[in-house]
Amino acid sequence: MTNLRVKKIVLFGPESTGKTTLAQQLAAHYHTVWIPEYSRTYQEEQGRPLNISDVIPIARGQIRLEEEAFPKANNILICDTDILETKVYSEVYNGACPPWLLDTIPRRLADLYLLTQVDLPWIPDGIRDRPDDREQMYALFKKELYQLQLPFAEIWGSYQHRFVKAVEAIDVFMGKKE
Repeated sequence: MTNLRVKKIVLFGPESTGKTTLAQQLAAHYHTVWIPEYSRTYQEEQGRPLNISDVIPIARGQIRLEEEAFPKANNILICDTDILETKVYSEVYNGACPPWLLDTIPRRLADLYLLTQVDLPWIPDGIRDRPDDREQMYALFKKELYQLQLPFAEIWGSYQHRFVKAVEAIDVFMGKKE
């Protein structure tokens, strides 16, 4: 059961935009927990390219990680992605999104999204595969946030600048700064 007092903050955006690094930094700063991107673990375990049949297991795995982390979180749960990101990637790679995921997303949205821009260098890692489509992917992620009218802040610049901007956005959201 989700702890309603804990606010879910999601790092959201294309691959290789510093989400994992930022998630770890924010969790340390706020003395809370963070959860990794389940799709990365899943893909490593599968050892093959993913397809539409993998979308629901990935979404369920991400939800499970969130549910396990909520009781351990200290006011904020930092997520290195969520199932809304799974939807965007499913539509890009598969041309569609399973109805179960579309039905589940409204109940699993974050309290705040931190949209990471593509101004960091793309770093290959054996899983990332879209070095030339980053601007297009960024536009799709931003469009998704606007269409759903979700609260978000754009995060850009060096790793240090991203951290500062993310802390400012979270503090404003949490009512610590104006």
